[in-house]
Amino acid sequence: MTLTVGPLRAEPGRKTRGVLPVDLGPTTVEIPLVLVNGSRPGPRVVITGGVHGGEFVGIDAATRLAGFLEPDDVTGQVLICPVANPPAVYDGRLGKSPLDDVNINRVFPGDPAAGPTERLAAWLFEHVISGADAYADLHSGGIDETLLDFVGYRLTSDAELDARTRAMAHAVGYERVLFGRNAEGGNSHAAAARQGIPALLIETGQLGERDPAQARALLDGLYRLLHHLGVVEAPQHVAPVTAPPRDWVWTGSVVSPATGLWYPDAATGDEVTAGQPVGRVIDPADGSEHKVTATATGQILYGMNGLTVAPGAELAAIAVPHD
Repeated sequence: MTLTVGPLRAEPGRKTRGVLPVDLGPTTVEIPLVLVNGSRPGPRVVITGGVHGGEFVGIDAATRLAGFLEPDDVTGQVLICPVANPPAVYDGRLGKSPLDDVNINRVFPGDPAAGPTERLAAWLFEHVISGADAYADLHSGGIDETLLDFVGYRLTSDAELDARTRAMAHAVGYERVLFGRNAEGGNSHAAAARQGIPALLIETGQLGERDPAQARALLDGLYRLLHHLGVVEAPQHVAPVTAPPRDWVWTGSVVSPATGLWYPDAATGDEVTAGQPVGRVIDPADGSEHKVTATATGQILYGMNGLTVAPGAELAAIAVPHD
């Protein structure tokens, strides 16, 4: 079967690269796509990177994978979009788009009649994500964010879908597998799950780093995932899994109570208990302090490393092993 996205086409046994223009209203952006149509029929797997700016490991790994995969090695189809949100990646370099100050990963599946970012989300969902048999969205800890690598997915009301998604998440080979208890919200993988697509969020790296070792670790995880899905043979070059995957669940989020300067007293990776002081937000004008405490017991899996924060900014996310 021909793999088609707009005017881009890849016949069975072919690999096609190109860019597609997307009209966002005030501007037009070009979305890069790599279509790898395997020599044998099988599942369609979609991989996106660059949904957020300043998260370079996923872009790097997706680009490397697109270069390595050849149709003769593939059973099925692999559609790779290494830079899904060019305005944020190239111009903003942060989570929100400079076009309208909107975080695209809060508005999926988007709205083609709304603002630029929602239009982009709608285009990506219709032309790239929809119709996938499996989907992985690649993220990293942003420029202001420390993070422990993890794979995330959402539970739905479909037990069979949830079991398939959980198996995919474990196949990546990361130690921490975080599941959300529902598929609500505007994240890309949540919106895909609501459409019945087994979908993962894969977080690798932190602080906006472009660490080749982290990109290699993510690339290994993607090969493990593709092997699990029957798309590629067991790769010989992939590093062995050092710790068995373990299910975790989110227990709490700590947000800034005020505008000011953030001074953490607990770091990503630390174990905290509910009510424990984890830092202070200081008003630079009058020196007043707002003490910040943990909202739950568990381990901090990602946290704010930046100095300046606004009210509601996420300072830490806390999780515990499910068992």
